Parts: sequence; structure tokens; C-alpha cells
Amino acid sequence: MTTRRKFIQAATIGAGILSTKNLFSENLSNLREPNSAFNKPIVISTWDFGIEANIDAWKILNGNGRALDAVEAGVKVAENDLHSTSVGLAGLPDREGNTTLDACIMDENYNCGSVAFLEKIKNPISVARMVMEKTPHIMLVGAGAKQFALENGFKEDDYKNPESVKAYKEWLKESKYDPMFDMKDQHDTIGMLAMDEKNNLSGACTTSGLGFKMRGRVGDSPIIGAGLYVDNEIGAATATGVGEEVIRIAGTHLVVEMMRNGKSPYEACKAAIERMVKIRKEKSKDFQVGFIAINKSGEFGGYCLQPGFNFAVYSNNIPNQLFKADSYY
Repeated sequence: MTTRRKFIQAATIGAGILSTKNLFSENLSNLREPNSAFNKPIVISTWDFGIEANIDAWKILNGNGRALDAVEAGVKVAENDLHSTSVGLAGLPDREGNTTLDACIMDENYNCGSVAFLEKIKNPISVARMVMEKTPHIMLVGAGAKQFALENGFKEDDYKNPESVKAYKEWLKESKYDPMFDMKDQHDTIGMLAMDEKNNLSGACTTSGLGFKMRGRVGDSPIIGAGLYVDNEIGAATATGVGEEVIRIAGTHLVVEMMRNGKSPYEACKAAIERMVKIRKEKSKDFQVGFIAINKSGEFGGYCLQPGFNFAVYSNNIPNQLFKADSYY
């Protein structure tokens, strides 16, 4: 089953993938001294498919474009991937066999938009942006979100990924509902953060949600302060993993507040994971959550619960490449 697109060989990754904790930590240590020119502009995104997503985002950033436009364009690459089983219409369905989509976006002025439980619309991130820019609301869900999309020029799309359909049929044989297992081993989200030449931050997050979830389940990805948060004075953060656990600690808002209190992006992500472990104790060994963050100095970092999480970074100083995140366990 395809869970994360393998774009590594096709992309330019400079010095290559950093594959150990020591290499990752040493590389980050070289980036912790504040220097706004060092990594500006910069885009950072979750998982392997962040490599290709970063390329489209970078085209906008490198042309002196706005961070908001960059993150929307970047995550749409994953949404448009007809073979992905974790983002967009190609994603794994819920336990009723329907694929539902969640997404949110946030700009440098605390403007934000979100959609959840959206069906048969190809680019939920663009619907979320339209919610932000055309309505007095932040979140639209379900049939209301779909109605809004159709009224604003989006087309209904009935695409079903054969790979996701096959996985669903296999799942039906036992119909085992184990969200912790499903998310850790089968499912991912793309979250993207960017800072443009004007030092403005924006972020986007989009997913098809937990595979074989209960009908109507919504995770952290469309929730501002959980799956994504941007404070243009401080920094930005996004999350991936079991959404219920991220919501429980208002994860990305917590990361940004940790940076406000003086922690580096790496330290802030680590502190959020440690908070999660503290309140969930032994249960935290059974699921995966990862955070990434950037601050106004162009520093970046990431941290996760279990080994295996990575993220892609692209800036003037860093060729588009993957970093392996340190983990608590």
C-alpha cells in the first residue's frame, strides 16, 4: 500500500537524507543561531511527499511570492496525487467506504479558514482558503462545506483510488477498528509552513483523515491551534499523526507558545511531545505524532513520538532535502 509517495530519487536533495539522530541533531545545531537572511525564504513540510510539494511552493517563494500562495500551491501537489492513500480524493475511506477530507490554512494576519468532513471536492485546501477570504467564518463542515465549494466554482469529483478501494475491501474482511494502529502504520498528513522574502509566515494542512475511521470523525488537521497555527510575530507549527492526541494538547498552539517563551523550533516540538507523553503515559507508546516548526529567524525543527517521521526543507541555503526527526521513544 502506498502511504507516502517516494519522490526522493527524482528530487534534488543536495547533501542527501540525514538518516541518524546524531546527524540530524548536528545539522540542526548549525541552524539555531538567529539569522533572518540565512534561511529566507524557507518552506518546510511533513513526510516524503514534502519533497515534491516543496518544489511547487518554492517556485512562488523564489519569485518573491507570498507565503500563503506558496503553502496552498505546495499541499495541492499532494492533494492532486491520484495514487496517495493519505491526502486528497485518493485517500483511504472511512468505515462506510466514503473518503472525507479535512484541511485548514492560516496567513500572517491571523486570518484562517477550514473545511472538515468534505466529500467529492478535489482541493479542500483551496476551499479552506475561500472560506477564509469570502466568509465571516473560519470552519465549514460536511454538506455545508460542499455546498459552499460548489457555489464558488468547485466541481464534484467522484474519483476513487483503486488502491484505496482494494485496501478497504481487505479491511472489511475483519472490520477491525484500531485507529492507533491505522494511523501509525498506514496514514499521514501533509502540513506545510513557509516564510517569504517579506518575513511573513503562513501554513497549510490537508488530509483524508484516519483510514477506516468512524463516519463523521474529524482529526486535528482542520483545527486551528491543533493541526496548524501561525503567529507572525513568533513562528508557525503543524502536526501529523493521531489527531485526537494533537487536539488534546492544542498541539501547534503549544509549540508556538513554547517558541514565544524562548525555545528553538526543535526544542518547542520536543516539549510538546513531552507534554503529550506526560498526560498519556503508557498509551503514548501505541500511537505516532510528529510536529514541525519554523520561527521568524528562519530556524526550523521537528520532533516525534516514535521513530520514522521525517520532513522536507527547502531554502536559499538548503537544497530541497529530507530530515529525519528525533523521537521520544
